[in-house]
Amino acid sequence: MGRTIHKGFLTLIIYKMNNHDFKGTGVAIVTPFLENGELDKDGLKNLVEHLIDGNVNYLVVLGTTGENSTLDKSEKQTVFSLVNEFNNKRLKLVAGIGGNDTRAIIKDFLTFDLSGYSAILSVSPYYNKPTQEGIFQHYKSLSEASPLPIIMYNVPGRTGMNVTADTTLRIAKNCKNIIATKEASGNMEQIMQIIKDKPNGFEVISGDDGITLPLIACGSIGVISVIANAYPAFSSKMVSLCLDGNFAEARIIHEKMLPVIQSIFAEGSPSGVKYYLSKLNTIKESFRLPVVSVSNNHKTHIDELMKTMS
Repeated sequence: MGRTIHKGFLTLIIYKMNNHDFKGTGVAIVTPFLENGELDKDGLKNLVEHLIDGNVNYLVVLGTTGENSTLDKSEKQTVFSLVNEFNNKRLKLVAGIGGNDTRAIIKDFLTFDLSGYSAILSVSPYYNKPTQEGIFQHYKSLSEASPLPIIMYNVPGRTGMNVTADTTLRIAKNCKNIIATKEASGNMEQIMQIIKDKPNGFEVISGDDGITLPLIACGSIGVISVIANAYPAFSSKMVSLCLDGNFAEARIIHEKMLPVIQSIFAEGSPSGVKYYLSKLNTIKESFRLPVVSVSNNHKTHIDELMKTMS
């Protein structure tokens, strides 16, 4: 009986996704820390309120931007639970759960308390450098085991392996519990092929702030953004205008944000965006090694850019 209920729950979630539950601006939220390296619960609450006030559509918790690789399992559960508490059912939530050990990820799927979450974002395996067949079998296993729909995540600049268009489409057609891909390959031809050939019910989400506008023009349903941590209202407005087909107005905001987007990645992420957030008095500029602060010269550059974002 439990299995039947489980499948029915998945069918409900997939149906909702077909109605574009993840359309618009998602935010890959940072994880605030105190100066001593401990989790900053007040900072996390401030960040959630800041993002909700900026009219974003959903929050992605403990993705790469959330420094998830430096948190232990207990801390990850704390962050998942706190965001759910602070959000209080106002926005949809996505849990970042990925890695390079398929069995370990499946165990995490089944042991984390994901109350309040609507989907899981799971990055393609890193370091192992699996073949395309290995990537397909990885996601097939996750799809069969996950209690929630999965957004796959292709970011070859971090993982070392691109998930090709053919593999993504194979996953989309054969793994019904995988309902979207966050595409951060930067390969426009590849992403356009996925958009062109994807089955109904599978969506493409931009994973690169700088190319979100053209990707929506090609058929993407939105973005999972880093820059929206700092400037949620600007990001949300730009994406909303794009989805409404008003690219002329959207382009004005896009061009205004472009130097800021470039600056947040110039000396590593989330170092850049955390400096922005600290200057906005949202969180402290604290990290866990090996992530460190941006240089003083870059801080001066960011200070000047912030004057243009009023």
